[in-house]
Amino acid sequence: AAAKATFEVTNDKVAAADIPTLAIASVGTAGSYIAGVSAVAAGSFKITITNVSGGSLSEAVVINFKVDKGSAS
Repeated sequence: AAAKATFEVTNDKVAAADIPTLAIASVGTAGSYIAGVSAVAAGSFKITITNVSGGSLSEAVVINFKVDKGSAS
């Protein structure tokens, strides 16, 4: 358990100061995963999914996201 997977979402509308927000839309075993943004850069952000179940899981996790425009001031 506590296994993590990180992947990058590329989107030319994302700026380094923006704020991506995530929600797990569906998954096989409810409550078994935590998803969070682990980095933001111009043109992309990274999502890290953590298995918090204590078991060995390999399910498809569907994630919804939105990006709020931020300010670097």
